[in-house]
Amino acid sequence: MTLSMTAVVVCGYDQLLPERGVAALIGDRQIALFRTFDGTVFALGNQDPVSGANVMSRGIVGSRGDVQTVASPMFKQVYDLRTGICLDDPGLVLTVYPVRVTDGQVIVGD
Repeated sequence: MTLSMTAVVVCGYDQLLPERGVAALIGDRQIALFRTFDGTVFALGNQDPVSGANVMSRGIVGSRGDVQTVASPMFKQVYDLRTGICLDDPGLVLTVYPVRVTDGQVIVGD
């Protein structure tokens, strides 16, 4: 599920390390940001749908085939970074936020 929100500059692109996640608080929403080795940035909800804990930013970034993924650090369900859909149980979904990089800044929202 993609959620719309007002655009907010979250951090500099260079502050995101490849294959690592970071958490950001935007208003009352916890966002998990990921930068993959190819330079793409993804923004997902930080709350693990299974445990309810805000830990997705600490997940393990990887891939399944051509799909870039993050695995929950709690119970290891694997989610598609593009869609937020769990590859192990499609009934589990992370919220996906629009994200872009402009002038070296990571902007989350529309």
